[in-house]
Amino acid sequence: MDIASADVVEIDDTGVRVMVAGGARRGAGVESVLRAHLAGSSGVPADDVELVHACPVCGVRHGSPVVRYPTTASGGPWFADAATGAGVVVAAAGTRHPLGVGVEAATPEPAPALDAAALHPMERARLDEVDPSARALVRAQLWARKSALLRAVGHLEVLEPSRIALSLPGDDHGDARIVRSVPELGSGWEDVRIVDVAVPGRLAASVALLPRRSGRAA
Repeated sequence: MDIASADVVEIDDTGVRVMVAGGARRGAGVESVLRAHLAGSSGVPADDVELVHACPVCGVRHGSPVVRYPTTASGGPWFADAATGAGVVVAAAGTRHPLGVGVEAATPEPAPALDAAALHPMERARLDEVDPSARALVRAQLWARKSALLRAVGHLEVLEPSRIALSLPGDDHGDARIVRSVPELGSGWEDVRIVDVAVPGRLAASVALLPRRSGRAA
């Protein structure tokens, strides 16, 4: 797969550019795609990109990476993340919003315990109303949205995804919002956006964008 031929789109007025790279049996790795995307977005060589994957709070590898280099012309940070599924890599980068990326494959009906752990009761109730033929992809999109949000938020002591409810795919035209929040997300949760990204195959992908003023823990 040639990363140079990957699709790149910009999420309206956010300044966030998203690359979707895939379609080959042996696709490029997540790290190389993210580095290439950051390099192309910022104008620096890919070999100069510095990413730190360890959480600055606890040292564990979780959440989106910290971009140590490049910085903006004024010395501000870049925000970037990438995720993969079924040979497709989705990478996002920008300078205005802390962000996270989620990619999930549509699978047959999972064990009820998985939905209970990942989805809010409101989401599970709405999912039960979805046509069975479409339910797997809708569920995957919900999971991708939750994953993107948690990666964008980064370090929190305990944040169970089932405590948060998002708008349902199909109701929000691919631009999700939080409809039930938790105190851990602070007062800026109404400004969080989670934008779905078109990907090939039985996959779902989303990019979560946090309001800049809310900061970023990891």
